[in-house]
Amino acid sequence: MYQDRIITLWDYYSIDSLSYRFINEVSIDLSMKEIYYPSIERICEYNMLSLAITKSKRADKSFLASKEKLFNVLDLCKKSEGDLYDKSIILLKGIIQKHPFVSGNRRTAFIIMKDFLLTNNIKIGVNGDPAFAKVLQGVRENYYSDEEIKEWIQRGKIKLFQR
Repeated sequence: MYQDRIITLWDYYSIDSLSYRFINEVSIDLSMKEIYYPSIERICEYNMLSLAITKSKRADKSFLASKEKLFNVLDLCKKSEGDLYDKSIILLKGIIQKHPFVSGNRRTAFIIMKDFLLTNNIKIGVNGDPAFAKVLQGVRENYYSDEEIKEWIQRGKIKLFQR
């Protein structure tokens, strides 16, 4: 299924929007609604894009180190019986914590989380506050509960990560 759309994925990184054509992978849930799930190829494309736009280290490299880890994250997301916010948390935490890419895992996970929710017509409360970069570090270190992450995604409110 082809769709034309503009997706605001990068307000977190101060880029307004990206426009592109893409193919949705679709699965059917119990209520017979179609749910978009990103493909491994789409996630790899977002990793490459995130590194091209926001290269933070000279050695940043777009390379999928473990296709199996990424596949497992997607599989867990698809099998989850939670709502779409719960599924987005699985994507976010899974990519950040399992670290399937050589570089850019947090940036990629954030983009995929937003893409997943926006494409499934779910409202997002996360804004472009640069302080939220620390939130992703807190997700990596298991500082936040799933409920806190869900509140952040829905309403943009979360305690700042501190060690």
